[in-house]
Amino acid sequence: MLANLARDPWLGSVVVSRMLMTTIFMTYAACLTVLLEAWDMTATEAGTIAGGFHFGYMISLVVFSWLADKIGASRVFLVSASLSGITALLFALFAESFLSGLVLFTLVALSQGGTYYPAIMLISDRYPSERRGGAMGWLIAGTSLGYALSLGLAGWMLAVGGYKLAFLVTAGFTLLGSAIALIALRRTPNVIHAHERDQGFVREIATNGPAVKLVGGYTFHSWELLGMWAWMPAFLAASLAASGSGALAALAAGGAFLSAGFHIVGFFASSTMGQLSDRLGRRTVLLSLAAASTVCSFAIGWMVALPIAVVAVVGAIYAFTSLGDSPVLSTAITEVTRPAYLGSTLAVRGVLGFGAGAIAPLVFGMVIDATNPAGQPPTDWGWAFVVLGLGGLLATICAYLLPRGLRREEPR
Repeated sequence: MLANLARDPWLGSVVVSRMLMTTIFMTYAACLTVLLEAWDMTATEAGTIAGGFHFGYMISLVVFSWLADKIGASRVFLVSASLSGITALLFALFAESFLSGLVLFTLVALSQGGTYYPAIMLISDRYPSERRGGAMGWLIAGTSLGYALSLGLAGWMLAVGGYKLAFLVTAGFTLLGSAIALIALRRTPNVIHAHERDQGFVREIATNGPAVKLVGGYTFHSWELLGMWAWMPAFLAASLAASGSGALAALAAGGAFLSAGFHIVGFFASSTMGQLSDRLGRRTVLLSLAAASTVCSFAIGWMVALPIAVVAVVGAIYAFTSLGDSPVLSTAITEVTRPAYLGSTLAVRGVLGFGAGAIAPLVFGMVIDATNPAGQPPTDWGWAFVVLGLGGLLATICAYLLPRGLRREEPR
């Protein structure tokens, strides 16, 4: 599997750079159990920081995707990569409270969007449809490895020297990823597709039935996935606490390490499901994965007091199914949208998807506060995960409504 990536140095460089730049993404989630006490936060405040990050990322995706249509995806990717390393370092050095954490972690998110959707556009330009699902899968898989690395490093450093060390080390890896991106893309052509004078992007999307369903599916998928990512380390720490006693930092580190394992599972999901959709079709894979992840959302929160081995197995299935559709959704949207409007379409998708993803951690935290005694570590997680599962259910419906053979519908 990795041999295929090694034979394509350009894709390998993009995947590695993106992997390293995302090592800052999950640092906050990995340290959340400790930060709740260190920064004297409620679960709602903790969810606000996670939501602020996703909201900032949403804005970043919109702005950078729109710019990519205007000035080229390669140029936008390089600008975003440069900003990503700088803001990660600022977060590591100066985040010390709820307010500073909210502002600086949101700033990190505002810098990162140009390394995602413009990368999708670069892959769309470079690979034909029959190979695009596999290439897109590697892009998402690299991101999953970055999240796993983020959680693993943060958990390790948290146990060694506290959350500040965790922030600094993951920021260092982000800076390294930025440097690799600058080297890898310096000779990549900066393509700008010509727009048709008689067709605006709003009409292009609104009259494109498959695109509307894919954007809807991505929105509900993001609600479920991003809400789960934000709170999974804390949930696993709570499950470990229910299995036995342990120091707060050790529980937080254990939750981070288990979550890192889930992102390794996500790596295999992304790297295989994109290729599988090249063979079986986008709709079949999307429908199967969305339905399975919905079942996991409805079930896992009620399992917090079960043996950690049981929780880990269900969590691994959850991680595989909730992330496996990401490369398929991204590949499908490139196939039903004309290249000149792809950046704008991705921008709309980003507003809706990451807007939902920004709200989900906050709503999750509010449900946790409402269903648990104030001032005590939460032990009731079931209803919060059920709320995420509602998004998975709607994503399943969107996948079911897709045509069996995806194609762009011409406006009448």
